[in-house]
Amino acid sequence: MARVAKYAGAGSFVAFTLLPLLSSSFLTYLLYEHQDSLGTLSTGQWILFSVILAGLCGIALIPPTFLAIVMGYFLGWAALPLLILINMLAIVLIYGLSGWLNLSWIENWLRNDPRRAAVLDRIRQEELKIIFFTKLSPLFPFAVTNLIFAASGAAFRNIVLGGFLGMIPRTILAVYAGTQARGLQELMENPEGSSLSQWLISGLILASVAGLFFVLKKAFK
Repeated sequence: MARVAKYAGAGSFVAFTLLPLLSSSFLTYLLYEHQDSLGTLSTGQWILFSVILAGLCGIALIPPTFLAIVMGYFLGWAALPLLILINMLAIVLIYGLSGWLNLSWIENWLRNDPRRAAVLDRIRQEELKIIFFTKLSPLFPFAVTNLIFAASGAAFRNIVLGGFLGMIPRTILAVYAGTQARGLQELMENPEGSSLSQWLISGLILASVAGLFFVLKKAFK
């Protein structure tokens, strides 16, 4: 069982960490090649496109923050409702996949260490707060956190509500960064945009870390 968990953990790292990096690079290339066509898509086409993107975000092929920056560039603030749709559909997809796949090895791995087990118990006691603060930070991989929360047995309503509340500030900030770019090349070279955006991102990260520390500190005592 330990060996299975080890290989499963390594496979998950590749699937949920390395693949988004590779796919983002490929997506950047496609954007350069087809940016004129994307600028002419209709509202209905963007909605259909968003449903497809939700599936790709759900299986960790596209990071939602990167997607928010790009859609903010092409659509401006009109991208915000589409991005909310994408995030919510992706969360529901991962939750559904966690019930279909056998993910018991994740909880077993967490339970193998007393500190990890204490953190898992704390998550179950403060699900909504922990999910909110985790989703608030751009540092935590979207698909990985969704998978861990689903595998840990967190309530579906807390995963959806905490995910929604946590992703709103970072999504607004990402869309803002996209709207400020004067060209696609500038956006790809400096996705965080202005110094104001960088300060706001730092603020989200600090708020997320501080919130998680105060909620989880009892688990580390």
